[in-house]
Amino acid sequence: MGRIGKHSFTLERRPRIISSASYVGDKEGKGPLGHCFDKICKDDTLGLPSWEQAESRMFESSVRVALAKIHAQSSDLSCLMGGDLLNQIISAGFAAREIRSPFIGLYGACSTMSEGIMVGSMLVDGGYMDLVACAASSHFSSAERQYRYPLEMGVQATPTCQRTVTGAGCVLIKDPENLNGEYPFNSIELIGGTVGSVEDFGITDANNMGAAMAPAAAETICTHFRDFSTSPANYDRIITGDLGSFGSEMLYELCRGQGYDIKSKHDDCGKLMFSEEQNVHCGGSGCGCAATVLAGHILPKIESGEYKKILFLATGAMLSPVSSLQGESIPAIAHALVIKHVEEI
Repeated sequence: MGRIGKHSFTLERRPRIISSASYVGDKEGKGPLGHCFDKICKDDTLGLPSWEQAESRMFESSVRVALAKIHAQSSDLSCLMGGDLLNQIISAGFAAREIRSPFIGLYGACSTMSEGIMVGSMLVDGGYMDLVACAASSHFSSAERQYRYPLEMGVQATPTCQRTVTGAGCVLIKDPENLNGEYPFNSIELIGGTVGSVEDFGITDANNMGAAMAPAAAETICTHFRDFSTSPANYDRIITGDLGSFGSEMLYELCRGQGYDIKSKHDDCGKLMFSEEQNVHCGGSGCGCAATVLAGHILPKIESGEYKKILFLATGAMLSPVSSLQGESIPAIAHALVIKHVEEI
């Protein structure tokens, strides 16, 4: 692994993404990407006593399905890493209790999927691990209960609000020197990335996550371009995780201020997840947003060669219910990954 500048790195062995799985809720399944997901859950409790238990089950199931696609079991994992939005990442922790593989719990808010893949790819690239599962989840009802108001109160959503995605996504990263057969993905490699820094523009509105996260996304993207001496022209798509429509427009302005026009190359998972007719205001958010869109929608496009090279960065707002009630502003972070289609030799 090579270090570039203060924030960026290259992966010399180019770990492979070989499988993925995605579980979503009913509303997500009715959106534009519904056909991309492995499982659409009509009952957001999955028949369990609580939304929190349902989220943990979705996390666990996404890992098991990704493994089943390569005819592997949890005992074959070198490590499971991931997290969610709930206090003490209980969705991931309780899922790991059932999966019973080595586990590294991560918290990057909605940036957790990028964080997991970044750390997992480094461990594989360094030769420390062979097969790593990276997963993240969120649930509309469990997040609303923790961060905002009980659903029973029927509180009116603000125009800048985003809907937390009910979903869980998992990707499997494999040592390229130990590939042994055909996988769902045979042509996807991780070649490097950029570690984000915490940015805070003083946003205090917990119903405006896009504005809080856009500065972190812009800083990571522009840092990446500078470190690698690249530009938007070097990527088929630049895909953020959770900015939604308002945050995306703010992102364009911030990047233009640093000399980069990314608008024509940019997609946002939060904007892709829902249609305007679904009335979710500024789009989707949550750990499960970037995780499921990456696993179900983006990776197949890279595998097919439709996307040759993308910059993927999930974006996270590092607030808590306590910090919001204390009047703190909302710091945010974004981590970027370069994911590339492997050309046939």
